[in-house]
Amino acid sequence: MKSELPDLALKALEALIDGNERFKAGASTQARQDPARRSEVAEGQHPRAAIVGCSDSRVAPEIVFDQGLGDVFVVRTAGNLVDQLGVESLEYAAAHLGVPLIVVMGHSRCGAVEAAARGTHGRPSAIQSALAPSLEAAKGRTRNRLDAAARENARMIAAALESREGVLKGLVDEGSLHILGAFYDIERGTVEFFSHGDSLGAISEQA
Repeated sequence: MKSELPDLALKALEALIDGNERFKAGASTQARQDPARRSEVAEGQHPRAAIVGCSDSRVAPEIVFDQGLGDVFVVRTAGNLVDQLGVESLEYAAAHLGVPLIVVMGHSRCGAVEAAARGTHGRPSAIQSALAPSLEAAKGRTRNRLDAAARENARMIAAALESREGVLKGLVDEGSLHILGAFYDIERGTVEFFSHGDSLGAISEQA
């Protein structure tokens, strides 16, 4: 996957991978969070990547990737779902701030996925309806179906963002923006990255 990325997107991905390695090892630097950095970013922001993450309190991207102020542009909702407001936020990050990489990150033991799988009596919630396709795709998994659904949800969202007509697709088509899926294991602290083109079987056997 790395070999397919141009220099800017590859550099951003490697910064995230390196930061996650530090976090996983308990060696987070918590750098770029001091008064000097506050003053620097007050003049403007130049994040290296945009991350779509879940609202879950255990999966804050800045911590998971050991990033500082101004390093990542983050959009967070339950189940890392993306509505029109989220899309426009990502368009701003890509078109105006110049991020070369968008990562859509699901995670293990996702409460939104678990709630959607349980279902509700009466009218389904918006979150349940949005997660239904990924739960359907994960049916029959021999190992953790809910984690497999969270992976599939991240893959589906990444694919939808890339193919959606408008700003993001235009930037993807010209090669200045790349969109990846990811899955964070909240117990191990590890983030796995994958292309949205990977099949469910390829990305979820570990789930």
